[in-house]
Amino acid sequence: MKAATILVVDDEAQIRRVLRTTLSAEGYAIVEARDGTEALEKVREIKPDLILLDVNMPGLDGLQTCREIRSDSEVPIIVLTVRSAEKDKVRALDAGADDYVVKPFGIQELLARVRALLRRAAEDQDVATLASKELNFDFERRDIVVRGVQIHLTPKEFAVLKELVVANGRPISHRRLLQSVWGPEYGEETESLRVVINQLRKKIELNLAKPKYIHTEPWVGYRFNWPADARRPGSKGDS
Repeated sequence: MKAATILVVDDEAQIRRVLRTTLSAEGYAIVEARDGTEALEKVREIKPDLILLDVNMPGLDGLQTCREIRSDSEVPIIVLTVRSAEKDKVRALDAGADDYVVKPFGIQELLARVRALLRRAAEDQDVATLASKELNFDFERRDIVVRGVQIHLTPKEFAVLKELVVANGRPISHRRLLQSVWGPEYGEETESLRVVINQLRKKIELNLAKPKYIHTEPWVGYRFNWPADARRPGSKGDS
């Protein structure tokens, strides 16, 4: 199996060296970039499997770089920053980051997040269906069945549900959902998104007061909780 390629973007040579040594020892192929501009060049050139991206860089900073990458790529991105405030986490997710690690971080924690994102990215490529006792979604056929009953969804409801399910348990920020479903010019119209989420819950959840599947991440966005009995891509028994 080909080793996953990780692009490490940081203006500090010492940080790049530590990450290169650690990740190489785990079998990953490492490519480095010293700033956002060089990172964008590397993304176009090598198409990495995952990016570790420092926020605080001179010139094109990490969040700007993340937005540029997200404009035409879904490569997993872990943002590295010294800022731990909730608003900074929201900014990172809004920019399109998949995860957020605060410096200084434990190497084992970082490695675990890298493994999880690479695994999810591989699964996401095949998430066209969800099959469980209560829910059966076939997004290619636009077939949504809840507890044995076929459910009609509006185009916006369908698109939001698909975004949430394909995220495979990861939270998606309000801004990213709005821009993915409504268009890149959107981002602040959270009330429109809230209406769609409420309609989805009415069609999917048994208890609106305690949603089982569509969860709110306070101040961040929403997350879809996969059923425990759902057959995931690549699991035994899948063809």
